[in-house]
Amino acid sequence: MSKAVLFVCQSCRVSSESDQADQAQMQPCENSQAGANLLRQLQQLQTQHQSCPHLADLDIQAAGCLWTCDRPCAVAFCAPGKPTYLFSAVAETAAPALLQMADLYLTRATGQIPWPQIPAALQSVDAARIPPLVAASVALESSTPDAIAPLPLDPALEASPPV
Repeated sequence: MSKAVLFVCQSCRVSSESDQADQAQMQPCENSQAGANLLRQLQQLQTQHQSCPHLADLDIQAAGCLWTCDRPCAVAFCAPGKPTYLFSAVAETAAPALLQMADLYLTRATGQIPWPQIPAALQSVDAARIPPLVAASVALESSTPDAIAPLPLDPALEASPPV
């Protein structure tokens, strides 16, 4: 079985109202390193759950930025042939719920998790399920060229570059 990865955004920081200007410029605020705290908690809990052998198939990694800066903390589950689950606005204290999610993700061959089975602490945050890359490539390969409509081009993008 290929390892699944849980990415934890390390740029995520909890901000205060006074940090709105910093966020507008994509500069992290200085209050708290929520993403780093969440990563540490996840790693500690993972080592404590040695009775769950499938958690050994989960690689918990720091990610530079998951682009949800206005909704910290952000995490993403991904594995070959499985959908990617992206969660943002995750509380720093959600590590146990994230490991429950990992348990579900790892034990299902397809990675598909029905919404009611997702841990309650993650049902109240922003979530996205992105189809697996394998499924997307199969869908494109099985489509006829006539079935794929070209994207409309922006005339401003077609202009020649300035000299």
